Amino acid sequence: MMMDDDNKLTGAIKGIVTEIQRFSLQDGPGIRTTVFLKGCNMHCTWCHNPETLKHMPEIMFYPIRCIGCGKCVEVCPEGAHTMGNGKHTIDRTLCVGCGKCADACYAEALQLCGKRMSAKQIMDEVEQDKPYYDNSNGGMTISGGECLCQSPFVEQLLDAAHEKGIHAAIETNLSFDFERIEDVLRKCDLVMFDIKLMDDEAHKTYTGVSNAKVLANAKKLDELGVPFIVRTPLIPGVTDTDENVSAIVDYIKDMKHLVRYELLNFNTLGGAKYESLSADNAHADARPLAKARLDELGAIIDRAGIAGKVV
Repeated sequence: MMMDDDNKLTGAIKGIVTEIQRFSLQDGPGIRTTVFLKGCNMHCTWCHNPETLKHMPEIMFYPIRCIGCGKCVEVCPEGAHTMGNGKHTIDRTLCVGCGKCADACYAEALQLCGKRMSAKQIMDEVEQDKPYYDNSNGGMTISGGECLCQSPFVEQLLDAAHEKGIHAAIETNLSFDFERIEDVLRKCDLVMFDIKLMDDEAHKTYTGVSNAKVLANAKKLDELGVPFIVRTPLIPGVTDTDENVSAIVDYIKDMKHLVRYELLNFNTLGGAKYESLSADNAHADARPLAKARLDELGAIIDRAGIAGKVV
C-alpha cells in the first residue's frame, strides 16, 4: 500500500494514541520518535504504563493538583464525578472517557489518556525530526500498550514511514496468532519484543496469558529474516532469576537474525500512574536491581557468546 498523497493517510482507520514522545533514545537505534498506542492483550502485574492497558480513552486524576472548583461535576454527562467532605471522587464504573471533565479542568488535575488520531496526524509530527533520524540512524518506533492490538493501523503507519524514508520499528509482546501479524512484521525494519518468562505457568500467573505464541512467533520471525531485539524486564522475585535468564538465552542463542538480548532493570516510574487511575500497584515496594546483580545476569549472556545489553 503506497502512501504517495495525503488522501491515502486519512482513511477510515484511526488509532488510539496515548503519547508521541520525541527524541527518545531507549526505543531502538539512534534518535527516535516513539508513538505509544493504547490497549494491551496482556496484563503484566508490573506494567509501568498502566494507562495503556485499556483499549479505550480513560481519565487520569492527580488529586494533588485538584483545587476543588467542581467544574468536572458540572460538565460530566455520566455523573461520574462527586465532591464531598473536601474530597473529589471518580466512579470509574460510570466514566466513559469522553474527556469533557479534562477539558474543563483548569488545574490539569484531570487528563484524558487516549486520543484518536489518523496516520497523517501522527506522521505530520514524526516527520518534523527527520534530519535527526538521518544523522543518527534513528527513526520511528510504534509501541504501547501492545501496538499490534491495532495492527491495521500499525501497518498503515509503517507504510507511511517508509514512503517518507523513515526507519520504522515496533515494540511488541508477539502474543498473537501469527497469521494476524505476519504482514505487519514483514514491513518492520526492526522488531523489539519481550520474552518475560520461559516457564509457562509463571507466565500465565504474571501476565494473564500463555507464552506459547510468543515463543513460537519468535522462531517464525527469525525465519522471516527481520532483525529483532529480545528483551526481558527484570522484575524482582519474578523474572530476575539465573534460571529464567539462562533459559531465555538458550532459546534464542542460535537465532540468525537476533541483533542482541537486552535485560531491562525494574522501572519504578509507573507508581503515580497507578494512583491516577485508582488502580492497585502489585509491585509498589519493588526496587531496581543493584549493579552487582545486573553484572551477574549480564555474564550469563556473555557466556553464551551473543550480543547483550543491560539497561
